[in-house]
Amino acid sequence: ARAEALVRAAGALDTAVVSDSAAMRALWRIREDAAGTATRLPGGGEAWPGWEDCAVPPAALGAYLRDFRALLDSYGLRGAPFGHFGEGCVHIRISFDLITTAGVRAFRAFSEDLAALVVAHGGSLSGEHGDGRARAELLPKMYGPGLVDLFTRFKDVWDPAGGLNPGTLVRPAPLDEDIRFAVLPREPVDVVFGYPEDGGDFRAAVRRCVGVAKCRDTGPGPGVMCPSYRATGEEAHSTRGRARLLHEMLAGEVVRDGWRSREVADALDLCLSCKGCRSDCPVGVDMATYKAEFLHHHYTGRIRPRTHYTLGRLPGWLRAAAPFAPGLNALARIPPLASLAKLAAGITPERPLPALASVPFTRWARGGLGSGLGGKQGRGSKAAAVLWPDTFTEHLSPEVGRAAVKVLEAAGFGLALPPGRVCCGLTYLTTGQLTRARAVLRRTLDTMEPLLDTVLGTAPLVVLEPSCAAALTTDLPELLPDDPRAARLAASVRTFAGTLAEYAPDWDPPHLDRPAAGQTHCHHHAVLDPAADRSLRARAGLRGELAGGCCGLAGSFGFEKGHYEVSVACAEDRLLPSVAAAPPDALLVADGYSCRTQLAQLTGRKARHLAEVLADGLSP
Repeated sequence: ARAEALVRAAGALDTAVVSDSAAMRALWRIREDAAGTATRLPGGGEAWPGWEDCAVPPAALGAYLRDFRALLDSYGLRGAPFGHFGEGCVHIRISFDLITTAGVRAFRAFSEDLAALVVAHGGSLSGEHGDGRARAELLPKMYGPGLVDLFTRFKDVWDPAGGLNPGTLVRPAPLDEDIRFAVLPREPVDVVFGYPEDGGDFRAAVRRCVGVAKCRDTGPGPGVMCPSYRATGEEAHSTRGRARLLHEMLAGEVVRDGWRSREVADALDLCLSCKGCRSDCPVGVDMATYKAEFLHHHYTGRIRPRTHYTLGRLPGWLRAAAPFAPGLNALARIPPLASLAKLAAGITPERPLPALASVPFTRWARGGLGSGLGGKQGRGSKAAAVLWPDTFTEHLSPEVGRAAVKVLEAAGFGLALPPGRVCCGLTYLTTGQLTRARAVLRRTLDTMEPLLDTVLGTAPLVVLEPSCAAALTTDLPELLPDDPRAARLAASVRTFAGTLAEYAPDWDPPHLDRPAAGQTHCHHHAVLDPAADRSLRARAGLRGELAGGCCGLAGSFGFEKGHYEVSVACAEDRLLPSVAAAPPDALLVADGYSCRTQLAQLTGRKARHLAEVLADGLSP
C-alpha cells in the first residue's frame, strides 16, 4: 500500500508493484544486465560503448532524446538508451563500426556532433563515469578553452613532470587514436554448430563478449556462471578470458596457430561445460558450445586425450558392459583392479568407480510399463508421454526411471519408450567429438521419427536427466540445423516436473512436509526453466531452496585427471555449504546424476531425483 501511494504521488502514468521474489529478481536483472544486453541490437548487429553516460537537465531530456535520435539516424546508427532518466543521465551502446578506417572516422565525427548537442541542451558529457580519455579532447566544447587552459596550468603546478595519469584530462590524445580492434577474418569460419542466434557466424558468436565481466562475480546468488573462475580466481578461466582468447585465435595476430592453439586449449581445459554463461551472461556467450567446437577442430586428425575415448564414448562402453555388470562391480571393489581400471580410463585416482546397474532401466520398463500409448493422447485422464531412457538412467541409476514411471502413472499418464536405441550425444558433445555426435543424433532421429509423426505432436518427451534434456533442446537443433526433425524433437522435450506442470496440472503430489536441500543442475538452470521444479517441490511440502552454482563434477570433468581439485572447489563454493547448513532431516534433492554422485562422494550422503522423493511418498 505504501509503494502504491508513492507511485500515485509521483504522477506516474502506469505502475506495477511486485512482491513475488522471483519476479523481483527478474525485474532487477533487466537493470543489472542492461549494459551487456544492449550490445546486441534487436534484429541482429552489435553495439559498442563510447558514449556511456551523457546527462542533461531532466526538464530537457525529452527534447535532447529527440535530437539524439535524429543524430543517430543521420549517421545510420542504432542504439538502445537506458539509464537514470529521473536524473537526465542516459546510457547507450551504439552500432559503431570500429574496425574500418571509414567507420572510425565516422565515430569521431559523431562524437564531436554529440558533444555539441549535449552542450546545447545544457548538459554534461559525463554524468557519473568521469571524462577520461574517451571525452577529454571534447571538454573545451563544454567548459570553453579558457577554463580547460586553467585545468592544464593547475595540473602543471602540482605535476610539473606530467607523470600522474598523463593524457587523461589535459593535453589528451585524440579520442580515436587508441582504438584497437583486432580484425577478424572476412570470410566466415568453417564450423560444425549452426549458431542460429549469430547468423551461423562463429566470429559473431565470439564477439558477443564485450567485457561486462559478470562472469567474474563471486557473490552469492542463484546463478551458475562461472564455476571455474569462482574456483581459481584467474581471468584465463573466466568466460570473458576464454572469449578473448578465442577472439585472438580468430584474429591470428597474437595466437597464430588457430584451432591448434595450445594456449586456447589450456584456457578451455577447466571449462566445465556447465552452460551457465548461456543464460547468466547478459549477452549470451555460450562457452560450452565454443569449447566443443574448438575441441572438434583441435583434435581433427590427431590422437585425443584418453578420456575422450573412454568417458567421451560412455554410452557405448556402458552398453557393452551391461551384460557383465555384477562381475564388473565385484572386480571394481578390489582396490588394485579398480586402480588399474582408472589408470587405463584416464580417471583420477581420488574418484570411486560408479556401480553399474544389474538390470538396465529399459529391460525392466518394457515389462513393467502399464497401458503405454493406448490411452487418450494429450491432456486428460489418460495423457500420453514418451519416457526417454538416457544413458545415466539406463545403466547407472535405473531407480530414477522406475520412480518416474510410478509417479507419472499415478498422475494419469500412459507411458511408452522409444522404439529403439536412442542417445542425446551429450558425452560426444562435451569432448568435441562432433562428427560422431551428429551421427548419433541422426540415428536417434531415425528411431524417433515414427513417434514424431504421431504421438509427439501432442505428447511430451519426458527426459529425466537435465543435461540430456538440455542437449536435446539446444545442441540437437544447433548441430543438425538442416534436419527439420531436430527442431520438432527438441520442441517436444520436457523435464519431469515440467511434464507434470503442463500436462497434469491438477494432480496432487504426496505431501511430504520435509526440509530440502541439494542442487539445481547447471544445465537445468541455463537451458530449462526450473520454475516447475520449485512449484512441484512446494506443492509436495518440500521447504527450502536448492543451491545455485555448479556441483563441480560436470559429467566427465570431475573424473578426469588434473581436474579433481577444481571439481571439489566448485562444490565447496555453494553446494556443500548449502547442504551443511540444512536441517539434519532435510531430503537431498538433485535431478542430475553428476550432482548426486558429487554429493555422495564428498559428503557420504545420498541425494535423490525429485521423482524418487515423490515416489516414496505415494502409497504402495
